[in-house]
Amino acid sequence: MIIQVHPEAPQLDRITRAVEILADDGVIVYPTDTIYGIGCSIYSKKGIERIRRIKGRDNTKQFSILCADLKDLSRYARNVANSAYKLMRKMLPGPYTVVLQASREIPRLMQSKKKTIGIRVTENPICQSIVELLGHPIVTTSANPSSEAPAVSPYLIDDWCGNLVDLIIDGGDLNSLPSTVIDLSVEPPLLLRAGNDPFRIMELL
Repeated sequence: MIIQVHPEAPQLDRITRAVEILADDGVIVYPTDTIYGIGCSIYSKKGIERIRRIKGRDNTKQFSILCADLKDLSRYARNVANSAYKLMRKMLPGPYTVVLQASREIPRLMQSKKKTIGIRVTENPICQSIVELLGHPIVTTSANPSSEAPAVSPYLIDDWCGNLVDLIIDGGDLNSLPSTVIDLSVEPPLLLRAGNDPFRIMELL
């Protein structure tokens, strides 16, 4: 099922519908400030397993989480260096994924072998509204089969997995560049993927 949500002023009733699905172990597709993501509650083991099956992704590749704002870092990440925090204040919200040491609040199913977690804080009002109303982060990974290019249109995504997810949020067509990924759990920071806006991140580093 596809529902249209205003990209700048999300309708509360439609955001509430998405949150109800997430709270019930559901899986949704939603727009970010880069590409469309597919996700569930970080506490939904059933949802995470469904996403792996939908994407055809093995257990060795971990998902990131989408937080409402930087204040969540103290709950979901640990041992964040002052230099890393200062850098994130310049980057976030924005088209970046930062890798940090995961706190105990992150389910083991979500952590890498190094006990790290990728964290996003986007500028997309739809994402922010969903996470704020849900009260905790959601899983975020690109809405496309593993190893394939991201889809820019929610209707192309519907052709791929419309019958496998519980809801697709149409927030308009997006670009095809994923987030830039930077590992801030190490010193100096390590650029892992040059995605959206890579030149600005190189200037910050």
